[in-house]
Amino acid sequence: MFLSLAKLFEDAGGLRDHALLVHPIQLSRWLDEAWAGAALIPELPIGTASINAPFLGDAGIIGALDLPQQLPSALLAPSGIDPPDAGSYSGQVEPSTGGGVGLLWHHLIYAYLIESTGAFEVFAEVVRRLVAGETLGTLSLDGARWLRTTEELFFRDPPLFSIAGIVSEARPLSRVTRRNAYWRMFGFDLPHPLPSASPVPGGERQRDWKAQVGLGVNADFRAKWAELLRQVWHGLENFSNTSGSNPTDPSYIAFLCESLKDMQNNRRRGGLLAREEFVHVTVLSWFHLTLQTDSPIVRDLKAEATSPADRLALIAQRVGLTPAARSRELFELAEKMSSVLRSIELGLFDDPTAAATLFNATTTLGNEMRDLINLWQSATGERVKDRPSGAVAPPDAQPLRLPSPAPAMSPAMPPAMPPAMSPSVSPAVSPAMAGANGHPVR
Repeated sequence: MFLSLAKLFEDAGGLRDHALLVHPIQLSRWLDEAWAGAALIPELPIGTASINAPFLGDAGIIGALDLPQQLPSALLAPSGIDPPDAGSYSGQVEPSTGGGVGLLWHHLIYAYLIESTGAFEVFAEVVRRLVAGETLGTLSLDGARWLRTTEELFFRDPPLFSIAGIVSEARPLSRVTRRNAYWRMFGFDLPHPLPSASPVPGGERQRDWKAQVGLGVNADFRAKWAELLRQVWHGLENFSNTSGSNPTDPSYIAFLCESLKDMQNNRRRGGLLAREEFVHVTVLSWFHLTLQTDSPIVRDLKAEATSPADRLALIAQRVGLTPAARSRELFELAEKMSSVLRSIELGLFDDPTAAATLFNATTTLGNEMRDLINLWQSATGERVKDRPSGAVAPPDAQPLRLPSPAPAMSPAMPPAMPPAMSPSVSPAVSPAMAGANGHPVR
């Protein structure tokens, strides 16, 4: 969600990272406004106009959980965000959240992939150290603004009656709430354990959160998704094939898309997970936006680099943690996979003609699918380009993994204190990201 706000600042002539400097009370109010205004799926392909609303199970869930129409003398003031000036207050509702303009609402998979990089836990440790002592040095004024906003929005209970208020006695730990949503929608757990030093309200009942889910889990999501990528790859590989056999089957690809649509729609019946998805995407987009540029906090931590993955690695070094080994692929995959799954949920590829556009190598969409397949294979270690078992195939033209750039140079730093979050690996990890960052599979 904060990526949309950053684009509003950019379109108004400001910098994207100025969205990180808005006062937390304005951002909190803006999220309530955005709940009603996030009416568009991400672009597919990139550069095209987004005109479709996301499928949320029941379109009425937005109004059901939204504030009633307020009178002019309303008790709750509008957000007053006025791009490109992060320090101003207009006294009006931010225009993109109303009037049918619409903001982009990323799929839950976006939050999962960004969190799989380890970004949330790294920044949680950064915040803890900055408020507890001086082991990370002093901050600039803009860095102090980022710290205050981050702690206010994501490391304390949200304001009463806020749409972001999904922490309560019934579900007291936000980390567990996010894992619950990922598990239900994709059958994926995160590739790192819950921090051993973090408080766990509810004790073992919270640690054993999978036992509370029941049968409402899309356990075969990964198998169907990998098969879809495999079939699209066959289509791309044989797109220009004018003679000989061609294993491409648009009807089968359409069937796989329909199966994925039905699977996800079952988890969304009656608007289930809509609010949770909105909040989880919002949280992870904040840290993604922080890493997209050399933002004030990145500069304060001496982690300037050329990519989000390199910035995350340098910041993690400062606090004694290690992010996912394939963070670069995960960052690049997040928005692409979100766009595709949103479109699949809407049934945009349910017929063979539409499904064939996924492997049209002459279009932007076809090229994006090629990139997505390469990124998924490299991030997960799953050879989706392989031919069916039993077929004699020549050696792969490309290696399994994408090449990694040289690691960014670590700045001089004071000796690190023992982290609050143990970087040790749990034996129970997500099969979706197993191999992506060296974690074992149960």
